[in-house]
Amino acid sequence: MAKIVWVTDIHLNFLDDSGIGDFIRKLQREKADALFITGDIAEAPTVCSYLKRLEQSLDTEIYFVLGNHDFYNGFMDKVLDGVVNLSGNSSSLNFLDISPPVKIGNTGLVGHGGWADGRFGDFFGSQVWLNDYELIGDFRRLTKDEIFDKLNGFGDAAALVLREKLENAFLECDNVLCLTHVPPFRESCWHRGEISNDDYLPHFSCKVMGEMMMEVMESRPESNLTVLCGHTHSPGRAQIRDNLLVIAGGAEYGRPEIQDVFYCTNAEKAQPRGAEMNRHRQ
Repeated sequence: MAKIVWVTDIHLNFLDDSGIGDFIRKLQREKADALFITGDIAEAPTVCSYLKRLEQSLDTEIYFVLGNHDFYNGFMDKVLDGVVNLSGNSSSLNFLDISPPVKIGNTGLVGHGGWADGRFGDFFGSQVWLNDYELIGDFRRLTKDEIFDKLNGFGDAAALVLREKLENAFLECDNVLCLTHVPPFRESCWHRGEISNDDYLPHFSCKVMGEMMMEVMESRPESNLTVLCGHTHSPGRAQIRDNLLVIAGGAEYGRPEIQDVFYCTNAEKAQPRGAEMNRHRQ
């Protein structure tokens, strides 16, 4: 039985060295077989150094995706190149965006950070202007129309890549876990106990990703997909259909916490509603 710890939106750049040490010791005490991170680890100049520190401090496999903050004060291609190079030269850092499906027990694991695609809610009527559009070089000085097109493109590309991963994972496993950063459904885009409104939904959800997941799971009624995500800093659960569950993690800047602990088994029979795991709340 594999013990898995899940964290999200840990924003390690908001901590001093003592705070990072405290968080790492908290993870060490869990003695987990794997650590899941669903994005927003730090920012572009430091994300690789923090990943390396986690790798050096934890005797466990680390499976992760990136979030929007991981590209702040940088350009996306440069950040991705650095993370791909780091994980490619590591024995325990697994960047799921570029990884094939992984098996943990009889549970499949896939992931992609995704991106808010602007399609839920009212993008052009929204008065929300994220720091993304100023602090990520790829968005800087773009018009709102150009940003919308770029968000659409990022979402479409992520959904295409993740669809292939999911389909391959379900060839081997009846139950699959998926790590992503951005909530893929309106129902999973929580903010302070409520679903985000039309001003915020365009920037905090990925409609095309959810549509893809629905298509994949509608054709596999006997299989189960559990999606772990973050981004909104507000926890919540959404049972989208009988075989598709989304769990969103909560977060607070400067106070990274363990979201949950999962136990994946080697059971031969698929368990209902999600991966083959027994789950307890921290």
